[in-house]
Amino acid sequence: MPPKIRELIIALEKAGFIDRGGKGSHRNFMHPSGAVLTLSGRRGDDAKAYQVKLVKEKLKEILQ
Repeated sequence: MPPKIRELIIALEKAGFIDRGGKGSHRNFMHPSGAVLTLSGRRGDDAKAYQVKLVKEKLKEILQ
């Protein structure tokens, strides 16, 4: 079962990303290191595979 969008948001916020808002169901996240990420979907929606992959890549990027 895929994770929910809210679970991806929680992981990003724990890693230090800041939600800068967005338009409609899109949310723009920014990390103090300069990493930027946009997630789309309502909080209760299932995350798509590409969204999970993107979040993992960004989390790995800020740890390097």
